[in-house]
Amino acid sequence: MQYLLGDKGYDADSLRRALRAAGTTPVIPGRRNRKRAVQYDQQRYRARHLIENAFCRLKDFRRIATRYDKLADNFLSAVALATAAAFWL
Repeated sequence: MQYLLGDKGYDADSLRRALRAAGTTPVIPGRRNRKRAVQYDQQRYRARHLIENAFCRLKDFRRIATRYDKLADNFLSAVALATAAAFWL
């Protein structure tokens, strides 16, 4: 089963319906001003910070954060090198 983890900014009924139609389970908490509370997997949502931390570590590399490379292949190579440096070294 596939899951989409998102923050409260992605809380929309139309998005939830489209994800479920595609076979994906949304793990998105509801906004505070919602009339009815939304059920979501809180355990999976708590693990979302690991993904956020990984992007934060990648953005420590200025070349990745500002995207100096014009070609997608060059940018992907820079991301691969930054990933190796950030998580392996």
